[in-house]
Amino acid sequence: MARDYYETLGISRNADQEEIKRAYRRLARKYHPDVNQEPGAEDMFKEVSRANEVLSDPEIRARYDQFGEAGVSSGAGGPGYGDFGDMGGLADIFETFFGGFGGAQGQGGGGRRRNGPVRGEDLRLDLKLDFREAVFGGRKEIRIPHLETCGVCTGTGGKPGSQPKTCITCNGVGQVRRSTKTPFGTFNQVAACPTCNGEGQVIEDKCESCNGAGRKQETKKLEITIPKGVDNGTRLRVSREGDAGLRGGPPGDLYVYLMVAEDRQFRREGINILSVVQISYLQAILGSHIEIDTVDGLLEATIEPGTQPNTVMTLTGKGVPRLGNDVSRGDHLVTLKVEIPGKVSAEERELLEKLVKIRGEKVGKGGIENFLGGLFK
Repeated sequence: MARDYYETLGISRNADQEEIKRAYRRLARKYHPDVNQEPGAEDMFKEVSRANEVLSDPEIRARYDQFGEAGVSSGAGGPGYGDFGDMGGLADIFETFFGGFGGAQGQGGGGRRRNGPVRGEDLRLDLKLDFREAVFGGRKEIRIPHLETCGVCTGTGGKPGSQPKTCITCNGVGQVRRSTKTPFGTFNQVAACPTCNGEGQVIEDKCESCNGAGRKQETKKLEITIPKGVDNGTRLRVSREGDAGLRGGPPGDLYVYLMVAEDRQFRREGINILSVVQISYLQAILGSHIEIDTVDGLLEATIEPGTQPNTVMTLTGKGVPRLGNDVSRGDHLVTLKVEIPGKVSAEERELLEKLVKIRGEKVGKGGIENFLGGLFK
């Protein structure tokens, strides 16, 4: 009894084409006769190749799923695989080992042209934001150059009323074949037709608006929403705003990569905001009420008496909104720097000297400024 092809490749019955391809290449490298000389390796290689040939073609796979081996044998209308002909078997493993065997298989193989819808390409836009724009988000207008479906020919590429002609090079197949001699034998190489680029048809009367391309480069204005709390490297996906598709295919997507400009006053650390505020030595000693600039505006804060230099004051909930949960915000951390005056007036000096005497402090060489500098450095 023939072994189940899914079991041969070690995949599930609902595996997609990419899984089939990966499984086949892994096993083909393992059992290829030029790599593995052990008894039974060549038979296993043939079995793996046979399983790949059946399961990699959606039509043949469907017959196999319904009827088993009987549905894909030569007598049942399926292709003959006994000699690994066409582009399966050895040709596929040749591609695995030597890096490419023509690009037509990925377009359907088996002589089918590329005449179905094709999704448009995705686009990337780098967008620079101000610090506060990144914190609070909002609406932002952007301009993007992209390909749009031609409005004159509606994407066909031909003049209105004209019809495409069958390509005489490939007779409408979209692919051409040629034989290639290799150390493994002669193989049929399949490639996209160079005349029609794999379309199977050529446009003789081209649309004058798009020169037969079916798409035109246009610059479009868009207004996008910037979420609160974005940061450098945040990527936004704008659905269906990439290049237009071909032959009625859907457009691609636009990916906006955000870059946040540095701010002269604030620095960001995760969802916290950091800043530095200068206070006088008297404010540090006696305490005070000061206004601190935050991303929300000026906020009154209390400096406690005896505040030490480099004390960090926490303004709870005044940081960056958490991305995806803007109800939650980080904190604003303010580092207090105590400013020591380089010079004092005669009156200030007199008062400070009285303070030194009251405290019983000794003033070293350099005067009272050195004493105060020692207090607040």
